[in-house]
Amino acid sequence: MMKTVLCYGDSLTWGYDPENRARHALEDRWPTALAASLGEGVHMVADGLNGRTTAFDDFTGDCDRNATRTLPTALHAHAPLDLVIIMLGSNDMKPAVAGTAHAASKGLRRLLQLVRLHAWPVEQDPPQTLVVAPPPLVETADPDFAAMFEGGVEQSAMLASFYADLADEMGAGFFDAGSVAQCSSVDGVHLDAKNTRAIGRGLSPVARLLLGH
Repeated sequence: MMKTVLCYGDSLTWGYDPENRARHALEDRWPTALAASLGEGVHMVADGLNGRTTAFDDFTGDCDRNATRTLPTALHAHAPLDLVIIMLGSNDMKPAVAGTAHAASKGLRRLLQLVRLHAWPVEQDPPQTLVVAPPPLVETADPDFAAMFEGGVEQSAMLASFYADLADEMGAGFFDAGSVAQCSSVDGVHLDAKNTRAIGRGLSPVARLLLGH
């Protein structure tokens, strides 16, 4: 029986390459690496959007970046789902968006509630959920990114502990992507191909467990 996994995230899931401001090759994005690690019998749906936040509006982009509005559509579109992996919070670190790890954890709580309470278009049990704390931001000499994420290095370092507590409380799985990957100092936010792939491989054991794979 084929299992379906939804990977829901921001530019780290989309595959933004800080070196050339393009998109990583498909094989270098973490959902692809995770699919390869899990092997046959798993259908991986990657839904990454640059600038996506947990629960906050950001009208500087020409798309809806607020996951509380867009996640239910994705859940409906890809049902039935066996596992929903959410890696969000980096963009919440922007002072213009939210600016704190505490705010991001509140937004993530809302997303987990949305998965739990979703009115599925087909009969299915609620899917397993896996919360992934993105790697903490690092210092960068890029003036635009440094200004956009001012204070983010300190705040993002707290995401993993907030998310771990939240996952525990909400009955979700948890993985700290910062344990296997680190952001590039080119812009302080994004990942090179090696680190992106490392997240996919690192997620494999916990995803396998949640899928009963």
